[in-house]
Amino acid sequence: MSNYHVEPADRPQALAPEAIKSLRRHQVKGISRRQLLRYSIGGGIALWLLEVTAGTIGFIWPNLSGGFGGKVKIGTLDDVKLANTNLPIADGFPAYFPEARAYIILVDTGQQQFVAGTDVSGDGTALNVRSLYQRCPHLGCRPNPCLKNFWFECPCHGSRYDRLGIKDRFSATVDSGGVLTLDTGKITLGPLPVALGQPGIIPPRTPTGCI
Repeated sequence: MSNYHVEPADRPQALAPEAIKSLRRHQVKGISRRQLLRYSIGGGIALWLLEVTAGTIGFIWPNLSGGFGGKVKIGTLDDVKLANTNLPIADGFPAYFPEARAYIILVDTGQQQFVAGTDVSGDGTALNVRSLYQRCPHLGCRPNPCLKNFWFECPCHGSRYDRLGIKDRFSATVDSGGVLTLDTGKITLGPLPVALGQPGIIPPRTPTGCI
């Protein structure tokens, strides 16, 4: 037989009115419903402010960092040639610059330099350089220049563009030193692909292309 004796627990007694009043006067331990509501509202407002701040920074960051959506410095025609030594840039073949998401094309191959000035229309004839957005206006794919005929060919649906690109263009500036800078935040929308034989098309160098 064990020497331990189990005593019955005291039965809980009802609180006297004086004890209830005392508890009401003292702060409740833990978080009350009122505090929880305040914390929830404050946390929601803080999260909203964080999202607004992050979105604002994300919007203006390209303009601060020189990335796509802001001004991107490309360089002189010689810089473009050096960055694409295996391509016939001097003959008017497009050079691709991923940081600007753009193709750079010499307009008049008889004049081997960019001309100082600003062209907000994106035509580029006055600057002797045209800067094309990489996006095809049909489905948004990136057309690739074909080395056989100097034309752009879209892998998504087979659309073709001449080497100066019947598509979207960037505003551009060339300084007195011949340095090209693109404003990739300003895009002039181009028309859809134009059929062969229509006016304004530079004939391809070969009857067939790359695709």
